[in-house]
Parts: sequence; C-alpha cells; structure tokens
Amino acid sequence: MIKREMYLEKIRDSYDSDLIKIIIGVRRCGKSILMLQIIEELKEKGIDEQHIIYINFEDYDYIDYTNPKKFNEYVKSKIKDEKKYYLLFDEIQNVQDFEKVINSFRATLNASIFITGSNSKILSGELATHLAGRYISIRMLPFTFSEYIQLQKSLKIEKSDDEAFLEYIEWGGMPQIYNSTSIHERKMYLRDLYNTVILKDIVERNSIKDINLLNRIIQFMMENIGGVISANSITKFLKSDNITVSVDTVLNYIEYINNSMLVSKVNRYNIRGKSVMTLLEKYYLADLGILHLKSSPLEKKVGGRLENIVYNELIARGYEVYIGKLDNGEIDFVIDNFGDRFYIQVSDYLSSDEVIEREFGAYKNVADNYPKYVLTMDKIDYSNNGIIHKNIIDWLLDKKA
Repeated sequence: MIKREMYLEKIRDSYDSDLIKIIIGVRRCGKSILMLQIIEELKEKGIDEQHIIYINFEDYDYIDYTNPKKFNEYVKSKIKDEKKYYLLFDEIQNVQDFEKVINSFRATLNASIFITGSNSKILSGELATHLAGRYISIRMLPFTFSEYIQLQKSLKIEKSDDEAFLEYIEWGGMPQIYNSTSIHERKMYLRDLYNTVILKDIVERNSIKDINLLNRIIQFMMENIGGVISANSITKFLKSDNITVSVDTVLNYIEYINNSMLVSKVNRYNIRGKSVMTLLEKYYLADLGILHLKSSPLEKKVGGRLENIVYNELIARGYEVYIGKLDNGEIDFVIDNFGDRFYIQVSDYLSSDEVIEREFGAYKNVADNYPKYVLTMDKIDYSNNGIIHKNIIDWLLDKKA
C-alpha cells in the first residue's frame, strides 16, 4: 500500500480540528485507502479505536444507513462519552440529505469529521451554506508519476524512469491498474470503472435518458485533450454526425461530466487584464488510462497527454490552475500558489528552432518577474533569457519544483 503522503500532509494538522475535512475525487482514485491511512495515523497518535467511527457507504453492509435518520441514530449510538470522536464517512453522496446530518454532527458532537465523495457537487448547495468557512477541501487524483514510481519499487519492478514514464503516459495512475500486467485485464478494469462513473455518478444522479449522447460528448472530449472546447463546437460535431441537440443540453451534459470528476474544466485567465474568463475552457482527464476506451483508434498525441499529466500534478500539489490568455496567444498554465504565481509551457520535444521560438516566445508579452518554465522530454537544458527549461520527468519527481 502506497502512503498518499501528498494528501495526508495537507490535512494532518487538522486531524483534531473542528473543520470538516472533505476529500473529493473520481471513483477508485484511492479515497478509501486514504481514509484507512488516516485511521492508522490516528491510532498511532494513541486514539482509542472505540473513538473512531468509519463507514463506507459503498459497502452493502451499511445500505440501511443511507437513510439520514438511521445514519444519524447509528452514529449517535456509538457515542459513549464526552471525549472527541473521529467520524470518517466514505462516499457520503450516497446518503440522502447527508448535508443536514453532517451539519448536525458538527454542531452537536465533540467530533472531528472526515468525508469523501465522488462528485464535486457535494461542495455546493446546502453543505456549502451550512459549513461556510468551517471546512477544508482536498481534490484527490489517481497516482502521480512519483507515486507510480513508489508503487513500482514496492512491487520490486525495475525500470528506468524513461521506461516507467512511457507506461504511465499510456496507462495512467489508477492504483489498481497495475495489479495486472495483462493488457486485456487492464482494459476490462478501465471499462468497468468508466461504466460505474457513467451509471452512478452521471446517469442516475442526473436522470439522464440519452446515454448515447452522453458517451458521444465524452468521446469528443477525449479526442480534444488540452484543446479549447465549447458547447457550440460539440454541437457542431454532433450535427456532422446527424445528431441534433441544443447548446443548452450540451452545456448541461458537460456540467454533469465535470461534476463526476472524470474530467476537469480549466478556465482561461486574461494575463493582461488579470481576470478569469468563463468561455472556451479546456478539459483534462482525471486519468489518461481512460483513453483506452476511445471509440476511435488510440492516437499517441503526446503533447496533449503531457499537458494532462502536468495539469493533474499541479492539482495534486494543491495549486489553482488556469490557461493563460494573451492578446496574440496562450500560455499553457498559469499557476496560483496562495497569491504567488508561476507559468508553465509544455511540449514533447524542442525539435527545431521554430518549436523553441514557439515555446519560449510565448512569454514575450508576459511583462512580470514571476518564474516561467518550459517542460519537455528533452535531456539537454535549453534555458535562456531567464526562462527555465526542465525535463518533464525530473520536474515530476522533484517535490520542490
């Protein structure tokens, strides 16, 4: 079991806090394992096991407690004294009106509460209203490349970093994908994951009738990783396939897909005007392995895949990430680090003077002194004019980068 230290260190100081600890992420990215690791750390601190209450609402044994009244009664029946209790609830979105129950626990019990969910909507609506300023949230993703390397070492698999990275680009970082070396079994696992997300987190949750339309939109998003996507562009694509659908319907489907965290929407940031733009967003997959489920032949668009990996790494590190918009171009990523900022351009190789000019020249009109990076697969250092060039593997494995 790989310790998810990247996430543990973000909440460890809040183990005894009254703040609700909310962990969200796509299904099977490791949220349940993280909860078990939190429990182990609580025990190591000397917390009595009787004061730790853990429920996984994906476990059929707890199906009755998805009823809010029974959930409330069950937890309170476990409270035996005035000492602090640690309440950990996995996949909380399966509980009807869970917001009211969680808020009741927060208000009436001496408890530290941790919850996980597979839908970003748990941070909106009534829960956000009740818990305004009283929670911390963490976005969890499948294994980063450095975590994947840890996994390989724990399995005593010897590969060079370059070999490992090629496998990671192709299969992504879903923790269970590497339980098998069979391509067929890996694809079956990814198919099962995809179908579960589609059925439970999108179709059932949003009462979707046209599953074919949903799949077509997701396929379009897969084909355009890192590309600018709009509801209009999707509508035109569908129309070319003789599927007529309104822009509003497409917008709704995009929102449902985004809420499932199968993909992430990235807004553009006007660098000159210093404002967030809400049109023509880009989308990145939570895990690149999902690309094996494309209906069209699997293409090795390395540039888009590298962008996807860098984006997920930045989110896992806890940054806010935007696409940089300039008057005559774009910067791949503008990163906000608690008010500080840096920029990243991503490419596969600096294979010609033209490519070097394109990647480094993107910063010509960025008139500030924040750090500027170009990340590629090249081993030679092309840094110049204050712009830092790094090998992408080195950057991914450097926790201080």
